[in-house]
Amino acid sequence: MQVHEVMREKVQTALDTLGRRWTGEVLAAGILGARRYGEYRRAIGGVSDRMLTVRLRELETLGLLTRTVVPTSPVQVLYTPTRRGIELMSAIKPLVAWGKQA
Repeated sequence: MQVHEVMREKVQTALDTLGRRWTGEVLAAGILGARRYGEYRRAIGGVSDRMLTVRLRELETLGLLTRTVVPTSPVQVLYTPTRRGIELMSAIKPLVAWGKQA
């Protein structure tokens, strides 16, 4: 496989990830300070509980969010953007700015 093919695949993977419904909103909410499930829910209008759960788990699997269980009573589950997730959101800022101009 040639270098340009590998690069194209990586870019396509990033675009496919961001292109999934609610993915950008979940990452943005995390960047803006959401940590607990309810905070994500309030920050993202219109997302169903099921879809939010799916996206949080998916982003954790992709290494874009970290899930931390805090052993309190009741148990707290925190979702925090990873460095990789923050970098991805920074990388798309020019695309967001471009989209606002259209």
